[in-house]
Amino acid sequence: MNMAAFKRKRGAQSSAPKKAKKVKFVADESEAQTENSLDKNNEVTVPAPVSMGKWTNKERVLIFSSRGVNFRTRHLMQDLRTLMPHSKADTKMDRKDKLFVINEVCEIKNCNKCLFFEAKKKQDLYLWVSNSPHGPSAKFLVQNIHTLAELKMTGNCLKGSRPLLSFDPKFDREPHYALLKELFIQTFSTPRYHPKSQPFVDHVITFTIADNRIWFRNYQIIEEDASLVEIGPRFVLNLIKIFQGSFGGPTLFENENFQSPNMHRRQLRLAAAAKVREKQMVKELQKIKRTEAKEDVTKDVTADVFLTPADDKPVQIELEAPQPKAVKKNKQKVFKRQRMQMARR
Repeated sequence: MNMAAFKRKRGAQSSAPKKAKKVKFVADESEAQTENSLDKNNEVTVPAPVSMGKWTNKERVLIFSSRGVNFRTRHLMQDLRTLMPHSKADTKMDRKDKLFVINEVCEIKNCNKCLFFEAKKKQDLYLWVSNSPHGPSAKFLVQNIHTLAELKMTGNCLKGSRPLLSFDPKFDREPHYALLKELFIQTFSTPRYHPKSQPFVDHVITFTIADNRIWFRNYQIIEEDASLVEIGPRFVLNLIKIFQGSFGGPTLFENENFQSPNMHRRQLRLAAAAKVREKQMVKELQKIKRTEAKEDVTKDVTADVFLTPADDKPVQIELEAPQPKAVKKNKQKVFKRQRMQMARR
């Protein structure tokens, strides 16, 4: 289903518009004028009213999750139900059931939009935003969740009031972002004259694109100077895929920059292991250096610094045998005691 058909389906839900009517007015009531004196210039066309107070937009959003979600996800779902008076809740879905069963649950609950939070490994949270039952649908990875209870912001708004939806200009530059914009408008905008809504506009929901992610924020509009104060909740959506059908079907768009949480955790473990190996190598090198320093040096390398080389003498070859040396007769040694005795005599 393309975007044009998606918008036509949304517009078909409203009733046929009423025709404009013409009225006559008198410029000065003090002057009596007859019907013949009325000119066509005094006729003003009044446009038809947008709505006569009837609830025509029957958008209903089903917000629920799978089993295994943590407390922060439960609080986030409750905050979204508080912000969206046209939402409905349901029990948690078993993880063994297939996602196509959600279309039947939406049909039973009479809902045509769905926000399904899918938990995996008790630490990863995925969000499905779907137009039930014909699609399209988008799958996101939810990151950096902060609920109303933990933010404790100073902003506040009336419960059930209709929000203004603010979108980043980047949503109009690429086709997949334009499709997501239309999907968010139909999901998060409160229908006019909804029985549970209030006829006030006092907060803004912004969708900003930064770092290839969609940042969700909720702000209060202060009447005095039209400044914004954050209310909450806040979270970040990392787009994974956009499907043509509801919770499945052909893939319309796939994010090439998306990295699964399992791969991210694996890279963190490899980085930590590399640091440990580096520390071990440094310790081994230090140990080798200490053992080399303890070895005794047997020869002094500086001993021959001041020695000068001798003159080269010619080699002499003796042809005759050397004469025998005269042996001296050893005289009888006189010890010190004998010398002393001889001196006394």
